[in-house]
Amino acid sequence: MMERIEMIKGRCECGAVAFEVENVRDTVTICHCSQCRRTSGHLWASTHAPFDKLTFLNDEGLRWYASSDHAKRGFCTHCGSSLFYRMNDEAGIGIAAGCLDDTSTLHVSKHIFVADKGDYYPLPRSRATIDMD
Repeated sequence: MMERIEMIKGRCECGAVAFEVENVRDTVTICHCSQCRRTSGHLWASTHAPFDKLTFLNDEGLRWYASSDHAKRGFCTHCGSSLFYRMNDEAGIGIAAGCLDDTSTLHVSKHIFVADKGDYYPLPRSRATIDMD
């Protein structure tokens, strides 16, 4: 059962992008696809929230990159932090779990696109669902 965290803050490494968001999902999805690995440097770990519950406290460094015809990624132009993933016309937004100030209530729920994972690391042994897409 997914629960929601009422309010949480997050930011990039340098602070040029800072935000607070309500109703963050307490689960984290780990994506192993080649695109996520390239943009994050390893794998993409994200939670999710309604986009209209995201408030930017600082968006000076925020830029969006159209990573495909159906989605875009938000990152900081100053420090390079990979922060957001958003499907075009979706009401929600994927938020990098690592950029959140308090992750104490988050837990990994599933791994996706594991067929595309890097050869240099094994899949973890956990109770998380593993989607073999």
